[in-house]
Amino acid sequence: MTGKISEIFTSIQGEGIYAGERQIFVRFYGCNLKCRFCDTRIDTYRKYQPQILLAQILSCGRDFHSISFTGGEPLLQKDFLKEILVLTKNAGYKNYLETNGTLPYALTEVIDFVDVVAMDVKLASSTGLLDYLAQHAAFLKIASQKEVFVKSVICEETREEDLKKAIIMLRRINPKAVFVLQPDSSQNYISLEAKIGLFREMALKNNLNARIIPQMHKLAGVK
Repeated sequence: MTGKISEIFTSIQGEGIYAGERQIFVRFYGCNLKCRFCDTRIDTYRKYQPQILLAQILSCGRDFHSISFTGGEPLLQKDFLKEILVLTKNAGYKNYLETNGTLPYALTEVIDFVDVVAMDVKLASSTGLLDYLAQHAAFLKIASQKEVFVKSVICEETREEDLKKAIIMLRRINPKAVFVLQPDSSQNYISLEAKIGLFREMALKNNLNARIIPQMHKLAGVK
């Protein structure tokens, strides 16, 4: 079995509640979505066998919070992902899965070997795509077996009604999950400040732990 991996590198985590933690990043090739704000367009990859990928991970050392399996969308390669998750977990690493949260059935096959799930909630008015709320709900139920936080990108186009739907879903399934509101880094934050502040207040009034966290790696100028 081989997996399509676009790159392996070490850096700090730039998004979500673990921003600033040192991680090993394993970027999987391919995604099932094309969000209009996507900043990770990847068109090359190398094929790895699980043991060869593990060897490269081990060569990075141990001074890291976790291994971030990111993309693209790692769950598109669920069989290979499961193989490497088992290997890294047995090697003593913490496994951190970054995912768009739209493939719940794939998640069921790997959740036992994941420690932290960083799950996107794709708001339709932000992405320019269809509404994936049903898939997100099913996904969050499975992810909640482990530590999970959710993240939504907020753009000038983001509509209040979409955020309300996400709030209702979180309250129903996992009200303890941190809800990260991430400003679209391609837009002027000043123009988003009032909107994102209002959205956070909406979430707080619904007893959710909502935080505004920009892409810290871009602010710091690192990969």
